[in-house]
Formats: sequence, C-alpha cells, structure tokens
Amino acid sequence: MKLYLVRHTRVDTPAGICYGNSDVGLAGTFPEELLAVQSELEGIRFAKTYSSPLKRCVTLAQSLSRSVIVDERIREFDFGEWEHKAWNDIYALETGKKWFNDYVNTSCPQGESFRMMLRRVDKFLGQLPDTDENILIVTHAGIIRAFLILIEDYTINEAFDTPVAYGEVITIEKKKRDTTK
Repeated sequence: MKLYLVRHTRVDTPAGICYGNSDVGLAGTFPEELLAVQSELEGIRFAKTYSSPLKRCVTLAQSLSRSVIVDERIREFDFGEWEHKAWNDIYALETGKKWFNDYVNTSCPQGESFRMMLRRVDKFLGQLPDTDENILIVTHAGIIRAFLILIEDYTINEAFDTPVAYGEVITIEKKKRDTTK
C-alpha cells in the first residue's frame, strides 16, 4: 500500500514558538496552500483518510476527503509545559538543555520523549488495514519523520535532516504484513 503523508499547511503562530500539540489556527494562506495540495493529489483514490485530531490537520483532511478518521496517535509531539513558549527560552532552561541533549529518551516537562511518540505511531501503523489501496494521512512534521524511521529505516538523525514543508506530500510504500508466519 502507498501512504500519502501530508503535513498540515502553515499556522497562524509566530516563528520561533513551540506549538507542538497545541491546537493553533491556520494561516490566512490556507486557501492557496489547499489548492497546491489538492493539485498534487489530483486523480489519486484513497481507501481511507486519517487525520491528527488537531484542527490544523482536520481542516485540511476534510477539505481533501469526505470521510476522515481522526486518530489521536498521529497528533504532533507533546511538548508539555513548553507549548506556546519561545524555543530560545526553552533552550535557556536547564530542563531544555537536558532535553535537547537527548530528546529521544528525555521527556519534556509534562510532555513526552521522541521514543514515546515513536511507540504511538508504531501502534497506529500496526492497525492500518492490510490493503493494496492508497491511504491518505494528514499529520505533522514530527509524525512524518516517525513514519520515515519506522517504515523507511531512516536513522533519527536522517529523519530530522529531512525537511518537511508545510503542505508537503510525502509518499512511502508500506509492505503488507506476512500472515503466513
């Protein structure tokens, strides 16, 4: 099956602000960005469409598909107490420095670690239907990077070195599970 991973479009949040799991609004450029995504997906049929529960994804998913399955497991990384704070301020904190040194295993205060996020995305992947049909998933850059790690065998560094633009469509092939074992 082919997974079409779409990052939400631009948000109405100033640059340099951590908004991860917060439900922030979309930028005024949404109509133009939507047209670009629709153009890229034109003519492709999807068996199912999944979306993060955050409105920046649900709005896009509902504009692309009549039937959307909202799934908590593909919401963005939970930065906990750091949501809506400036990245520079977070980095200045002792807990921020500790997290930046090992975000894979270190949880944000009242949030999660990257490894925790990978586990929930892996559970989502394990419950996708076994099909040869295309699946559309509207989500976030962090989640798309988790898909690259879990399906494409990217290292964590390779995944984070891969830019994921707002409104970008990334296609990956998910192998069908072997049920003969």
